[in-house]
Amino acid sequence: MDTKILLIEDDQSLTELIRYNLTQAGFSVHCESDGEEGLLASEEFLPDLILLDWMLPNLSGIEICRRIRRTKATRNVPIIMLTARAEESDRIRGLDTGADDYVTKPFSPRELIARINAILRRIRPALSGETLTYDDIILDATSHKVTRAGTPVHLGPTEFKILRYLMENPGRVFSREQLLDSIWGTNIYVESRTVDVHIRRLRKALNIGDTPDIIRTVRSAGYALDKS
Repeated sequence: MDTKILLIEDDQSLTELIRYNLTQAGFSVHCESDGEEGLLASEEFLPDLILLDWMLPNLSGIEICRRIRRTKATRNVPIIMLTARAEESDRIRGLDTGADDYVTKPFSPRELIARINAILRRIRPALSGETLTYDDIILDATSHKVTRAGTPVHLGPTEFKILRYLMENPGRVFSREQLLDSIWGTNIYVESRTVDVHIRRLRKALNIGDTPDIIRTVRSAGYALDKS
């Protein structure tokens, strides 16, 4: 699965520079140049990470960051702020608002990619070949093995991808359409009820013995990995 990055930046030349380098590094990049459009895209595109300019038309980066942190679907998405503001007070304000990192312009694409990878390794261990753990479930992304309460869980390739994606975003509710885009990709047509079929298979495989159902169905919204 490609790592999805949302870039909200109104400098067109910088946008193209960042887009090119991130694409070359293997990321999937969606770009917006307007603050309000960027905020909408954060909920529709559901990125793995957001690159956010401070000074934007219609809505500032600081306000976007504040609203992203108040929205359930995006509150845990990491944010790197991009800005020409180099004062310590500005850096503190950005971090206090909810940014995970703060990169001062001008910066090199290599530095930006290194910072992105550092954050992704921290919040999504599977990206660095490590294991994911949630409650009593352990997923080894390298060997493609899953256990629950010490018992091996046998999953098909699609069920494995869904579980991995949910474990990388625990507690976050994904609609069928969002899961389709993330697991199957946007260029492949798959009916939304196909997601239900694979979720049922995943549930059946995970529900070993008396273990509780750890996949929560949210009526009219979608699915989440949630032990509560």
